[in-house]
Amino acid sequence: MTTTMKLAAGSILLGVAVLALKTLAWWLTGSVALLSDALESIVNVAAAIAALVAIGVAQRPADQGHPYGHHKAEFISAVIEGVLIILAALLILHQAWAALQSPRPLEQPGLGLAINAFASVLNGLWCWVLIREGRRRRSPALVADGKHLMTDVISSMGVLAGIGLALATGWMILDPILAMLVGVNILWSGWKVVTASLSGLMDEAVSDRALSEIRQIISDRAEGAIEAHDLRTRHAGRATFIDFHLVVDGQTTVAEAHDICDRIEAALKEYLPDAQITIHVEPEHKAKHSGVLVI
Repeated sequence: MTTTMKLAAGSILLGVAVLALKTLAWWLTGSVALLSDALESIVNVAAAIAALVAIGVAQRPADQGHPYGHHKAEFISAVIEGVLIILAALLILHQAWAALQSPRPLEQPGLGLAINAFASVLNGLWCWVLIREGRRRRSPALVADGKHLMTDVISSMGVLAGIGLALATGWMILDPILAMLVGVNILWSGWKVVTASLSGLMDEAVSDRALSEIRQIISDRAEGAIEAHDLRTRHAGRATFIDFHLVVDGQTTVAEAHDICDRIEAALKEYLPDAQITIHVEPEHKAKHSGVLVI
């Protein structure tokens, strides 16, 4: 099992533990705000399972039916996770609206809040690990899972502070109001996860910073060529697809052109280890005098 798979599996185990703790906190207090926090944890577990399955599919090698690999499975997982987040938010808003009609005092608030706070600390530490490792390993599913957990942590902190204020003032109506605010925040988070993942499914290009680095590498390592034009990029999970036309002198031999391409590919793979590169070699009369000029 790869490290990415182990992290995804760890999210499931942690999600189940946090769900148990938050459910216990709600059962002790009867707080609808803590119930909303526990409901989001159910989504965390479901999303973590979806991420594990997607990462497993994405790591399969290319085959006859999928010659470009299975990398986009992670984006599909992230979309599913975003939809689940939105559904959880709507359920929370429904529960909060019902409680708003008849707010009631909380039972054993001290113990319940302490348990919920401990669960939130666990989530906070784990989401930091997921986002850091997800970016380092170029895994959209892990990053999406980490960002989802981050919204859970933020909303949990807000819930704890708000319930503390409700207990201090006696305004128990703050409990369902807080739950509604949590629901709105989670709704917005789910929407952002969905839109970001759809960009990947629509073959979005690499960032401007990455594109600038790719252009510079081609310019530096294409000695013997004239120019590179029609540079296109897209990313799918860990893989980055790069293709462009490389113009060489008409007298350049096939072997010489191949050597130039090998140098460029090696440099690009050093920058992006999972890059898949396609270079179309053209004679000098095909030059467009634009794109990447060779230094």
